[in-house]
Amino acid sequence: MDTRVQPTAAINPSERARALQPLLDAHGAEMDRRRELTPEVVEALVGQDMLRLLLPKSLGGQELHLLEYAKTTEALAWADASVGWFINQSNVSSATSAAAMPHEAAAAVFGDPRDGLAWGARHSKSKAIRVEGGYRLSGTWSFASGGRHTRWLGAHSAVQNPDGTPHIRYGKPDDRSFVFLRKDAKITDDWYVLGLRGTGSDSYTLEDLFVPDDRAPARDAMEERRESGPIYTIMSTLLYATGFCGVTLGVARRMFETYVELARAKHSRASPNAMAINNAVQREVGLMEARLSAARAFLHEAAGQAYEAAAAGKLDVDLRLRLRLATTHGMNEATDVAIAAYRSAGTIAIMNAGPFERRFRDAMSCSQHLQAMLPHIEMVGRHIIGTDNVIQHV
Repeated sequence: MDTRVQPTAAINPSERARALQPLLDAHGAEMDRRRELTPEVVEALVGQDMLRLLLPKSLGGQELHLLEYAKTTEALAWADASVGWFINQSNVSSATSAAAMPHEAAAAVFGDPRDGLAWGARHSKSKAIRVEGGYRLSGTWSFASGGRHTRWLGAHSAVQNPDGTPHIRYGKPDDRSFVFLRKDAKITDDWYVLGLRGTGSDSYTLEDLFVPDDRAPARDAMEERRESGPIYTIMSTLLYATGFCGVTLGVARRMFETYVELARAKHSRASPNAMAINNAVQREVGLMEARLSAARAFLHEAAGQAYEAAAAGKLDVDLRLRLRLATTHGMNEATDVAIAAYRSAGTIAIMNAGPFERRFRDAMSCSQHLQAMLPHIEMVGRHIIGTDNVIQHV
């Protein structure tokens, strides 16, 4: 099979993502085994400009409409969840950081089409000490998805004054995102996990690294926003959520389609009849299709509404919470469909060489992310009822 991606004239990023699907399919098992993307896949992603989907146009990026972005992460994850996950993590991290950095600094970091950004989850014991011209950063961070394929890493930390007191900026404790070269960090190869293995989401440690002011953005602080495009008004949390929801929908859709193919040809050992003429199977297939389609439609509606409101300068708490509800609901619906497809497939689903096992592990790993946690839905419920008068950050 020729797995090379041929040049395509398609402008639409989701079409470019679909053009990559045969290559991602061919390399999926190897990426899982290696716990990172293969060089061929990395080159193809760069060739299709997948690392600059949300980057500002002023830096050579595409600055996509949020709805098109969700479709793109979904199309990538239909073929390989780890690729979709990496692309979302890198794009949101890069774009929101670049939008809050001085133009010259952002161009130096993100000027090359292959210069993505890997980001790890905040560690409670991290420390950033304010010094002249920048910060001295120490700590350990985890889950740097795709970090083996990027030149840059990022990290979050609260900022302290040299005397240990919190540094105050804009009337509140200063909290920053720091961008630095991967070679300056100590990488710990600890990515031994259930699923999403191809992301190579290692941990990393810094010890008293100097990070200059121009590479330490407060990426969700409106006071430091350099770019005015709608995508940057939506801010990082909801951008991550939208992309990851697209990933989970893509994985679930692939598992559902694979189950349907199986049902068309398989006879259950518990019945003399083909699965395709079993009323229970027919009902189940119809319900799974309805759940996936409804979740996808809700995500697309909410993403479109949020983006258009942001473009008009009218993105309010109600629309932010609607997008939050759509993304969390979508991730959970996708998880339930993935589980149903796996269980309904029978014994074949447990085989390593089969089409279900790896994707089931990926789906379960996606479901454990913070963006899928049900307290997000509780927050929306409180807002609808009117018992939560203050929404700190959505």
